[in-house]
Amino acid sequence: MAEFAGYNMPISYTGINEEHHCVRNNAGVFDVSHMGEFMVKGPNALELIQKVTTNDASKLANGQAQYSCLPNNEGGIVDDLLVYCLEQNKTYMLVVNASNIEKDWNWISGHNSMGAEMHNISEKTGLLAVQGPKATEYMQQLTDLDITNLKYYTFCKGTFAGIENVIVSATGYTGAGGVEIYFEDKDDNAEKIWTAVFGAGESKGMKPIGLAARDTLRLEKGFCLYGNDIDDTTSPIEAGLGWITKFTKDFTNRPFIENQKKSGTSRKLVGIEMVDRGIPRHGHNVVDAEGNVIGIVTSGTQSPTLNKAVGMAYVPAAMANPGSEVFVSIRDKAIKAVVVKMPFVS
Repeated sequence: MAEFAGYNMPISYTGINEEHHCVRNNAGVFDVSHMGEFMVKGPNALELIQKVTTNDASKLANGQAQYSCLPNNEGGIVDDLLVYCLEQNKTYMLVVNASNIEKDWNWISGHNSMGAEMHNISEKTGLLAVQGPKATEYMQQLTDLDITNLKYYTFCKGTFAGIENVIVSATGYTGAGGVEIYFEDKDDNAEKIWTAVFGAGESKGMKPIGLAARDTLRLEKGFCLYGNDIDDTTSPIEAGLGWITKFTKDFTNRPFIENQKKSGTSRKLVGIEMVDRGIPRHGHNVVDAEGNVIGIVTSGTQSPTLNKAVGMAYVPAAMANPGSEVFVSIRDKAIKAVVVKMPFVS
């Protein structure tokens, strides 16, 4: 266990590699109830969401979700988030990072000049992520909802494990498939759902999974982690998030970001694979052949799937092409690496 964003969080249950392989090959359960949830309602709900996010939420129909981010006024990112459309043009749920709940609430509220109705339901919302190729098969036993055929980034709402008004969403940050289960955290609902979930999958090898394996899983897929790969100083374009940045609408700091899209950026977030022995870690400098600092590692690990050391790093745009040779400074030694295309695991 360890402290994270004011919560006491499970880092590992039985071991990172064992948990990682369990999710990639079978199914695993993450308690991610620390995540933040905001409801945005009323006739001006969509207008507010369009103003503060980069993606185009007007494209969402009922039962659809999208990945997006909140740009700041300096060209950086306040947070990345999910936008759920519960009722088109009227009711949306925003899911934000636990460490940014207060920050995001204040930022969105500060732009709510149109008077959309906002509710912070973070403290009363539970969330379990059941991830892996077998996850939906196991979870289908607990509901009449058709979750086996849920398309990626869609969701349904109904009774799950005997609990009403549960959202089951084909989302998650592992790239292994599966669902996320949102429920009102009252009357021991969390314990009831946790117990039911393991009743459906534990005998088939499903295990509880900690945050350490969540990190290695998302890194193998090239998914950004807020506070590591993206933050208040990194733009969506630098971070390779141009695909969630739509210039068909107005949003905070659009002119600056649009100019970056057209003109390019001086640095880019890339995947790196170590050629020589060494593991890149958050904060390690990236250097050139002469030892000059040219960038920084944002995330890194020994990939359990590939059995290779991989990472993500910001490097000069001129060195961002796959095949470019760079070096990572590890214990004052320049360890050779190469820029590779992400995701590391397809």
